[in-house]
Amino acid sequence: MEHIQPKPIVKWAGGKWRLINKLLPYFPAEFNNYHEPFLGSGAVFFSLFLEIASRKAKAYISDLNDELINLYEVVRDDVEGIIGVSRGHIYDKDYYYYIRSLDPRKLSRIERASRMLYLNKTCFNGLWRVNSRGQFNVAFGNYTNPQIVDESALRTASNVFKQAELYCADFEEVLENAKSGDFVYLDPPYVPLSSTANFTGYTPYSFTKEDHLRLKKVFTKLVKKGCFVALSNSNTQIVKELYGRYNIKTISAPRAINCNPQKRGAIQELLILSYSDELARYNCRSFRSVNFSSHQL
Repeated sequence: MEHIQPKPIVKWAGGKWRLINKLLPYFPAEFNNYHEPFLGSGAVFFSLFLEIASRKAKAYISDLNDELINLYEVVRDDVEGIIGVSRGHIYDKDYYYYIRSLDPRKLSRIERASRMLYLNKTCFNGLWRVNSRGQFNVAFGNYTNPQIVDESALRTASNVFKQAELYCADFEEVLENAKSGDFVYLDPPYVPLSSTANFTGYTPYSFTKEDHLRLKKVFTKLVKKGCFVALSNSNTQIVKELYGRYNIKTISAPRAINCNPQKRGAIQELLILSYSDELARYNCRSFRSVNFSSHQL
């Protein structure tokens, strides 16, 4: 494990893998345990894992999406099983809609996990979206030859998940155990950029404006505890007003998901830090020689 860089096993809207080299320099140079309650693809967690493991620190990772967490738990507990089941999937439009129509509640845990992995790899833009009834409703994606089963990445992720505490729970609940000196990375569903957009999530429950206000209270509570907190969100007035007293950085981020390809491209988003620049790793001698771009795989 010490020579293998883990990487995400799913695509995810808002995932940070393509952005990680821009985020890492702003993270604290020193911290105790790690917490990430909006895990998604786990790009930040995977990028920090080798460092966390070398310190013998603990990682507490979670998401409210039970399909996602079930996939991660199955990969952790029976990676060869899910690889075997998933090898049977084929890249075909009719087959895709058949798999999409299956009720995950009537499947075994491993079948349910394999279904999610297949849909994630073959749906339009890798977007995971469900309606109010929890039914996955993304259309078939047109690819040349999608890799549905990345066996190496799945086996590496299995080893990584075995060394973390994995939960399916609300962010407020799982952050109760964060302590002074811990690092908390928050990557919630973003505040919409336009007034015509809606607050949306990747579960049957939307992440509302009230949830963003609740998250701000948790952010403040974590700061009072003495945690290092970093939060990603959209470059909007609401976010600036909520976190105006903190250290705000502007990050240029690629936007990969849009029904109109011409509207894909770089946008500006915000990274809010609870700590000063002096504590960030780009300002610490031991990290100045690190080639952060090497983490962008």
